[in-house]
Amino acid sequence: MRTFSILLIILLSSFTVRAQDITGQWNGVLKVQGTQLRLVFNVTKSDNTFSASMDSPDQGAKGIPVTKTTFENSRIKFEIANAGIAYEGELKENEIIGTFKQAGQEFPMNLSRKAIDKEVIKRPQEPSKPYSYYSEDITFENPKARISLAGTLTLPEEEGVFPVVILISGSGPQNRDEELLGHKPFLVISDYLTKNGIAVLRYDDRGVGKSKGDFKTATSADFATDVESAISYLKTRKEINKKQIGLIGHSEGGLIAPMVASKSKDVSFIVLLAGTGIQGDQLLLLQQSLIARANGATETDIKKTIQNNKVLFEMVVNSNDDQKLKTALTNQINELLKNDTTAKIPNGMSKEAYVSLQVDQITSPWMQYFLKYNPAPALEKVRCPVLAINGEKDLQVPPKENLTAIKNALTKGGNKNTTTMELSGLNHLFQESKTGSPAEYAAIEQTFSPTALIEITKWIKIQTR
Repeated sequence: MRTFSILLIILLSSFTVRAQDITGQWNGVLKVQGTQLRLVFNVTKSDNTFSASMDSPDQGAKGIPVTKTTFENSRIKFEIANAGIAYEGELKENEIIGTFKQAGQEFPMNLSRKAIDKEVIKRPQEPSKPYSYYSEDITFENPKARISLAGTLTLPEEEGVFPVVILISGSGPQNRDEELLGHKPFLVISDYLTKNGIAVLRYDDRGVGKSKGDFKTATSADFATDVESAISYLKTRKEINKKQIGLIGHSEGGLIAPMVASKSKDVSFIVLLAGTGIQGDQLLLLQQSLIARANGATETDIKKTIQNNKVLFEMVVNSNDDQKLKTALTNQINELLKNDTTAKIPNGMSKEAYVSLQVDQITSPWMQYFLKYNPAPALEKVRCPVLAINGEKDLQVPPKENLTAIKNALTKGGNKNTTTMELSGLNHLFQESKTGSPAEYAAIEQTFSPTALIEITKWIKIQTR
């Protein structure tokens, strides 16, 4: 599920210098929840005026402009007002000791004259080439969306006929490895399954990596057509057993898999990894409450937040007119800010810009669809075998409520080959965790629990024997 978003926009400005020279290249690494982003400031001087541009090598961006820059008494400050971003630091010889700020969050980031390499993160489960199996980069077409998608097909052997699974990623733009917070869970899952005789197709989400299309305008229903296209592609491959095509969906992918399976006779089984069983608006309220509590929020603050968001979500669920909805949400959020003296607007961002950002997020096509979507009707129509598996400490898709709802819907539809499983100690990413909080994800070395891998593989082998 989507729990956070990070925006980095740097605009062009000039530097004012008093006694010290800050011209030249400044290098830093921004570390946010396990993700490392290299940043490079290029400062030049023309007459008595300093100007700069910024490169973000990991995003493939060069010459990104910055807005306002001040330099006084060794203190340097970059401000990006329209994005609510500020960087403040103190120049000490060949280093700037500072802090990157955005949307009320602060991240230490120092800048150096020397190039800085990203830290190597320990991910002991991540496989490395050469693999002991056949791996092929492929592309396939989605004729409904008129886009091509790129991915990787791994086969136990280059020749032969094998059962196969398609991996469906969670929410947010993901590449074929479902890479997030320094982890590559789909690479680990794919490697394990392929070594155990099961072919795997994983692909970049539309608009991500080498896949075409626009991710921002797509909903879960659109992503379901991408999965359908992946099935059609696999049916053209001589190495694939056409009667043993399965789906494994994680988080939102666990919502999408039943959507596809309920309409397609080509799907022979599905595995729901932290899949949802309750309507989106109810899930997000539950998720927000659990995560806030795990992060130390007071019960009073949690209650207030849930009450406010419940009103906003209900407005979305009951709306069928985007323009009226945006107006109503703008008025409602302004009213909430007026009555809540504890509400904080990020430094450098106007109230109007903050409200507009909130409205844009909640009225995006994906969010509106998700808030309104109830997985139960699709689950009731699924006829193939289903494994629904959750971690006991999952705070994003809580196991009790969702596994119960999934089981009830499948049973109501008459599906007699269903298995639900709650694995002790695992979080939303199926890592062995202490609290289950998303704040732990990046710090945990384990990418995907071996116990979960064994249970998934064992169940698939039963379905494909």
